[in-house]
Amino acid sequence: MAGAERERRKMPLPPALPLATLIGRELRAGGSERPALRYGHAGFAKRGEDYFLVKPDCLRVPGDPSTAFSVFAVFDGHNGVSAAVFSKEHLLEHVMSALPPDIGSREDWLQALPRALVAGFVKADIDFQRKGEVSGTTATLVVVDGFTVTVASVGDSRCILDTQGGELQLLTVDHRLEENVEERERVTASGGEVGRLNLFGGQEVGPLRCWPGGLCLSRSIGDMDVGEYIVPVPHVKQVKLSSVGGRLIMASDGIWDALSNEAAAKSCRGLPAELAAKLVVKQALKKCGLKDDTTCVVVDIIPSDHHLTSPQLSPKRNQNKLKSLLFRRRSHSSVGKFGGKSASIGSVEELFEEGSAMLEERLGRNLSLKAASPPSRCAICQVDQEPFEGLMEENGGSHCSSPYAPWGGPFLCLECRKKKDAMEGKRPSCSTACR
Repeated sequence: MAGAERERRKMPLPPALPLATLIGRELRAGGSERPALRYGHAGFAKRGEDYFLVKPDCLRVPGDPSTAFSVFAVFDGHNGVSAAVFSKEHLLEHVMSALPPDIGSREDWLQALPRALVAGFVKADIDFQRKGEVSGTTATLVVVDGFTVTVASVGDSRCILDTQGGELQLLTVDHRLEENVEERERVTASGGEVGRLNLFGGQEVGPLRCWPGGLCLSRSIGDMDVGEYIVPVPHVKQVKLSSVGGRLIMASDGIWDALSNEAAAKSCRGLPAELAAKLVVKQALKKCGLKDDTTCVVVDIIPSDHHLTSPQLSPKRNQNKLKSLLFRRRSHSSVGKFGGKSASIGSVEELFEEGSAMLEERLGRNLSLKAASPPSRCAICQVDQEPFEGLMEENGGSHCSSPYAPWGGPFLCLECRKKKDAMEGKRPSCSTACR
């Protein structure tokens, strides 16, 4: 992690307001909890390993439109496309299955979502590795429910938020070994070796990689050939936008290796989402060429009682203006104008952020929800088991003389407990015959 980022995280944060307070405040002010969404995507392929997901019509409760939410995602595969395709098709399914079965209010659902994202990412990794394939993928999954945005990510497919006032927020953390000191320390502590590619004669070249395997990332889905310390546990951040909305820009590293967060946001301000995504891609290609797959998804979150304004193209100068928009850096302006609202109210409330790779920290939190899973249901794979089939109960008690140390988290089945301990560099100290 870069020095500036570490310093930012050390700074004391203002106390977060409860989600119910924020929702109630907006409703009392006459604001809408169901903004309109406008979205677009664009990309160019060099290897054909980038994939994206756009699902604007999800329902938390089937048949109830008041429970609508939307999902957007970017997957940047490596060593083949299998992991990226699998994640696109199954990751959301695993996240949803990890939510408590009888969850009540929208507030409860949003509070349970960060934990379900962790379980869903780990479950997707376990299921994919069962296929025996060695490909891997980054994953950045964004859930938009009203003005609440929840982002989970592994790897370096980044998501930024551009607010009405022009303030940028990074909603993900890059899990690159070259830049992220904390991740390097975690990998080496878990048994991995971090170093550069060693050429004949001892010359070291390129970015820091994890060996065996030579992966530049410390977190991903898949990658069974590089060791379990390359983990699928996502960084999760949840924020609530003000009633003026904002713009999300998510993209694979083909974009971010060419453009800074600020350059990507400024280049497309004032444009509709579909054109904005195309412009971000073209700006990246203009700067660095097509060195990698480049994929961008732009999502505008707009108050439902306003319309996103964008430059209108007159028929006489349509082609020239479009060409100018696609290849010229635009001046600093807001995402869109919403009824003359002041940019000063475009603040963002941070509701939740956690990036630890330790499942004990991630799954052991938010356990006080009204809706809870049965005590013998695995918190990751969501399979009910008889007590004697599992390895650990919630209180840390063992059903056999297990080599694993007790932990304070929820119930995990044998396979998921083995996965957890392997990711943390722990190994059994006795024969598996005791299971």
